[in-house]
Amino acid sequence: MVWFEILPSLVLTAGPLLLVAAPAMYISNYFFLNGKARGPKNIMKDDRDYYMYLRDRRITGNEYYPRGVEAIDERPTLVKLRAGQDVGRSCILITMGGKNIMLDCGLHMGFQDDRRFPDFTVICKDGPLTPYIHCVIVSHFHLDHCGALPYMTEVAGYNGPIYMTYPTKAVCPLLLEDFRKVTTDKTTQQGPYTAEDIKNCMKKVIPVSLGQTVKVDTDFEIKAYYAGHVLGAAMFHIRVGQQTLVYTGDFNTTADRHLGSAHIDRCRPDVLITESTYGSTVRDSRRARERDFMSKVVDCVRHGGKVLVPVFAVGRAQELCILLETYLERMNLNVPIYFASGLSEKVNTYYSLFVSWTNEKIQSTFHQKNIFDFKHIKPWDRSYAEQPGAMIVFASPGMLHAGYSLHLFKKWAPDEKNMIIIPGYCVANTVGSKLLLGQRRFVFDGKEIEAKMQVHYMSFSAHADAKGITNLIRQCQPRNVVLVHGEDLVMDFLRGRVIDELKTPCFKPANGETIVIETPHGVPVDIEPGLVQQLKEETADVNRPAKRAKSMQGTLIIKDGRLRLVRPSTAMNELGLVHHLVQFHSRFPSLTNVRPIQLVALVQLLERELNSGNNELKHRITLISDNLLHIDNKQLRISIEPNGDIDIAWTLNNESLGQRVSSYIKSFIDQHMATTTTTTISDSAASPDPM
Repeated sequence: MVWFEILPSLVLTAGPLLLVAAPAMYISNYFFLNGKARGPKNIMKDDRDYYMYLRDRRITGNEYYPRGVEAIDERPTLVKLRAGQDVGRSCILITMGGKNIMLDCGLHMGFQDDRRFPDFTVICKDGPLTPYIHCVIVSHFHLDHCGALPYMTEVAGYNGPIYMTYPTKAVCPLLLEDFRKVTTDKTTQQGPYTAEDIKNCMKKVIPVSLGQTVKVDTDFEIKAYYAGHVLGAAMFHIRVGQQTLVYTGDFNTTADRHLGSAHIDRCRPDVLITESTYGSTVRDSRRARERDFMSKVVDCVRHGGKVLVPVFAVGRAQELCILLETYLERMNLNVPIYFASGLSEKVNTYYSLFVSWTNEKIQSTFHQKNIFDFKHIKPWDRSYAEQPGAMIVFASPGMLHAGYSLHLFKKWAPDEKNMIIIPGYCVANTVGSKLLLGQRRFVFDGKEIEAKMQVHYMSFSAHADAKGITNLIRQCQPRNVVLVHGEDLVMDFLRGRVIDELKTPCFKPANGETIVIETPHGVPVDIEPGLVQQLKEETADVNRPAKRAKSMQGTLIIKDGRLRLVRPSTAMNELGLVHHLVQFHSRFPSLTNVRPIQLVALVQLLERELNSGNNELKHRITLISDNLLHIDNKQLRISIEPNGDIDIAWTLNNESLGQRVSSYIKSFIDQHMATTTTTTISDSAASPDPM
């Protein structure tokens, strides 16, 4: 007998997942779903081993196999991580079921040379990337997740599809162009890519909607879930064959003034790759942070100081602008407020266009009031930097690594009346990060500047904290968790929490470490609808706990590479076989005066005898007519023949029940009259439902 538990997806499982992390210029870690691949070894010593293996393989149609070797049935699955124990330059290459998928393609804000990009040359040193990657999936438009896309497509040579949501596709080219302008040396050096590169890159983008299942290739599909964080941010569920993975990108489980909270189905993936930026932090309430922010801002400007708030053009900028707009008149704050970014007006237009991605409150009131039409916040002009007196300026970028925010920091830092409030995370090696770590002396263009201004860090970051991350893991119910996009000590704390509280294997890949993860390989089995319906009918009135597993019996057919579980009658019909059924009959000779009143009494007897005690399994006894009753929906039949004989019929599967019922009826008959009992076995051709 084959035992199955009824689940939304029926699988037979076996097989481990192997993770190997190797030292390289950038943080590099790998996952391997163990298979019996003939050729490359499952464990590789370092980056070059992996990429030499990758270069020796090729993609032909929907197949992926070593040069000169026929396609194999079981192949290793690899996940290449960047930002394994770092924030920035997110770029994850995974291989599932022979499909190479890149998750995000970001740059590192802390570097000004080619180190800011992932090193694509180790994937393919002398040729294009297209033969080695099936698709790219981008979680959102922040540059540490999409900033290297034009470089990858136009310089490294990737010509395949790029998937992202509609808002991400709209905003992404604006931020890429802004980054290009900021980083281009207008006198001596060209930027990392051109405006034309950005346009050509975006032509490869295929937009997706929330909840839409996109079929990328044969037996390969993706689905986007709402991630909060920024407009258009998405988590992606990826399925290749029966292997599943969820990549969160950056997400926020707490709704704020303009976005909703992240949510995902209970999809139970094999692996969940989640960010861990604030994995050791549990934040105080949003309202407390907002009051603290406004208190510090008001105190500074009332003493004639200037407040610099470095933000990225999209996301926290809108959140804090809404906060200031809301409290401005209430606090009688008569001070100029500026937004120093050329993108502000365009971005606010996109917020209005994609209002369905905002929170419920904004959506419900949008037709009466466009909250992104800021009345008190004006565009910035460079000449304003020289004006005396108090002012508040939101300036991009948020990490002080370039642009307006760095320019204003240089000018205002020496004045102790001024203040800088950093509302989000700053990656290592940026001016913002150094400032938060206590550095106060900086050298720019050969000139030293001492920062005497007040420095405050107030977390308005749109990343989930430790509580939010564990709640999402609890909702998703993965078999394994892998932490990325976080610092080493933070990952240590979060990993311990996931293991102790959620009892889920959790990994934070480190350089040179090899980890084996047990994970299932799915073998799909199609179940005949009639078989499921039969099980429902047989157990409909059985008194058992609702969540208790139910056993199912059927015939397993393997044909054309597919497994099907069907009713025996279906299998025999397909094979052209005659259905023979072995039945047991126990007959008690003519009793001319036992019906109908005695048959009713017999039902009462059987109810008492069969269902007495503490048995969880209760038998259903149904009186069909004056001369027929069934037990357990035709599993056993008792009938009174025209000549008065009592006939009991049951199948081989119910032999024990048949013998018990026969003994009860014999006792019942003996109480009324002496009689002789005969038992026979018949073997006859029968219909699929002989009862």
